[in-house]
Amino acid sequence: MRNPIGKILFAILLIAVAVFTYRATQGLVTSWEFTEIGGVSLTTPTPTLRPGEPTPTPGGNTAQNAPQGPTPVPWDGASRVNVLVIGLDYRDWEAGNDAPRSDTLILLSLDPLAKTASMLSIPRDLWVDIPGGFGYGKINTAYALGEANELPGGGPGLAMKTVESVLGIPIQYYAQIDFGAFVRFVDELGGVKIDVPEPITIDLIGSGKETKKKLKPGIQTLPGEWALAYARARHTEGGDFDRARRQQQVILAIRDRILDFNMAPMLVSKAPQLYAELSGGIHTNLSLDQAIQLGWLALDIPGDSIRHGIIGEEQVIFAKSPDGLDILKPIPEKIRLLRDELFTSEGALGPAAAQQALEDLVKAENARVMVLNGAYAAGLAGRTAEYLRSLGVNAPEDLVGNTDAVAYTWVIDHTGNPYTVQYLIDLMNISPNNFRVRYDPDAQADIELWLGTDWANDNPMP
Repeated sequence: MRNPIGKILFAILLIAVAVFTYRATQGLVTSWEFTEIGGVSLTTPTPTLRPGEPTPTPGGNTAQNAPQGPTPVPWDGASRVNVLVIGLDYRDWEAGNDAPRSDTLILLSLDPLAKTASMLSIPRDLWVDIPGGFGYGKINTAYALGEANELPGGGPGLAMKTVESVLGIPIQYYAQIDFGAFVRFVDELGGVKIDVPEPITIDLIGSGKETKKKLKPGIQTLPGEWALAYARARHTEGGDFDRARRQQQVILAIRDRILDFNMAPMLVSKAPQLYAELSGGIHTNLSLDQAIQLGWLALDIPGDSIRHGIIGEEQVIFAKSPDGLDILKPIPEKIRLLRDELFTSEGALGPAAAQQALEDLVKAENARVMVLNGAYAAGLAGRTAEYLRSLGVNAPEDLVGNTDAVAYTWVIDHTGNPYTVQYLIDLMNISPNNFRVRYDPDAQADIELWLGTDWANDNPMP
């Protein structure tokens, strides 16, 4: 039994209408940059990126001690804004586990100027490198690790960083809604209309009653408890991938219900009562004013301008972890293409770029590459930078230097340059395990290239 839909951006309207008559909106900020999707491994890479690089230490605030979680970057009301929807594992929640795993991760993105929205479901068994020195694990463990180690921002903070590293997309906000708040809100809407595609058995949360219900195919209105169970159901042919589609279906059904029946005025009239009942069940680092802005914006986006997708069978490889767990090993290039299809705006490098030559895409990115000698071979960095410039890579002479000794060559992407990164990996035969995203728009260079002994001993340079 699992938490389904978790915290949905469109349900953030709940907060908005609850305080709409009491609070004024404010303009608040974000940036939108793409970074590349990292490689994947079944073991943790052994090289250290930097001597003394910080690793997780106890003593930070947990989500319970600091309910606001990670400090949000102010939103300017015009830039694209991204919210990670986090649903917790029902079994951990029911057991009162202080460090629960996540069970649902959906990235929601709003572009206020283009009036478009996107959502991407991320499977909980995706095998990823969890930031902060935790190594590889299922993505659903990031939330638990953040809570258990009392990291700044707690579970939401580490979950956000992990999804950022997988997708190469900065995430400013997170949102959660507890089971009771979700059910109560859907019931306040009079249920949600769902077109059930095939027969399905759902399992209602609770005891002392008949919990299993069978739904027949067709359009039907589900009360809150049934909508929750429908989104949680896993025992269908497509397993978790089917469940991700149902979760998105319920999200859109909530939006449609509010719009079709013009629910907003009614919700405003009941604001004090709803706020008193439900505010304790909603957890987010969005301020109330931001929730107001984004809630109304979400309802103003036309249905045909909402893109949605899942990281599914085409983007993963079914595999086993070293300790025998069933995992989904990501295929980075295919995830990147899906990401670009959902989240790029007009004019940005997108899916069409896949039809162009990689060399042309590298020139279009024009990423500044810092070349650092970690092999103690005299002149290696200068000669490599000159070689890269002869091939069209932007490797300025003033960005040549030395770094600590490394046996193998590394690529560190600071500002999101997928094509230059791929070009360097292919050209220099760099292991995907030796690529990292370290998002830093203020970095001196867009990409750092740390030359290892492997490159010094075997390279095609004249």
